Amino acid sequence: MATLEDKLLGEKLEYYCSSSEGEDNAEGDDADEKGGRSSSSKGDLTINTDPDATPAGGFTSRQQGSTNTGPKGVVKDWQRFKQLENERRDETERQRIALAKKLSMTTATAAEDEERKRQEELDAEFAELMSEDFLQQYQKQRMAEMLRQTGHNQQFGKVQQLTSHEEFLECIEQENKHTTIIIHIYERNLSACSTLNKCLDSLAQDYPSIKFAKICSSVAGMSRDFRTKGLPALLVYKAQAVIGNFVRLTDDLSDDFFASDVESFLIEHGILVDRALYS
Repeated sequence: MATLEDKLLGEKLEYYCSSSEGEDNAEGDDADEKGGRSSSSKGDLTINTDPDATPAGGFTSRQQGSTNTGPKGVVKDWQRFKQLENERRDETERQRIALAKKLSMTTATAAEDEERKRQEELDAEFAELMSEDFLQQYQKQRMAEMLRQTGHNQQFGKVQQLTSHEEFLECIEQENKHTTIIIHIYERNLSACSTLNKCLDSLAQDYPSIKFAKICSSVAGMSRDFRTKGLPALLVYKAQAVIGNFVRLTDDLSDDFFASDVESFLIEHGILVDRALYS
């Protein structure tokens, strides 16, 4: 069995080059030719270069360890460490960027949802404001306000009978300038005039702010020719000026007409404002 000294010397000699290397070359060459093995002896110690052989002391270069602990091994280990460190740094950076994008997308989505909800609420309110019922109510309120501002708060409610030419002039000249005055010139023996008088009685109740009146053609001083060809006739005044002159209404209303027909005719010509807008 090898002693501790033999082991130490044998281990050292594996990495030691003898100074008598030149003297042993000849013997080494002969050994290579015979058995493929080369050995160098110094005293009792032998260095065996055969990988399958066991040198003195029981230690071989393969048993000394497979890890290269020399300068080159240290450099390679350091380079590998730096490579792994860079890879971890890159992975951390990618994760950070991915998290930032995710948070950004989440925040943007929440803001967009809030904006969409607010827009939907505004659209619903606008649709409600633009509904037909709301618009009609608004028109009624505005029309009633305008009528009050223009002096249409005066109420009549019936057809006034004018019995003289002077009453005819007073009905026009002494009235508020904002009041619309509708005067029917009629003849007693004409059925169309009787029908129109009944229609005006109904309209006077539906439009109390309009002043309705009637006068016989003979009292108003109309000629026989006018009484024959122009009746029934409506004269419309406002601020003492004629704003409507409609003669022989049967040409537009026919011989058989109703209050609604007369109302539509006056609304169409801008004399009446549709009571549905403010009543």
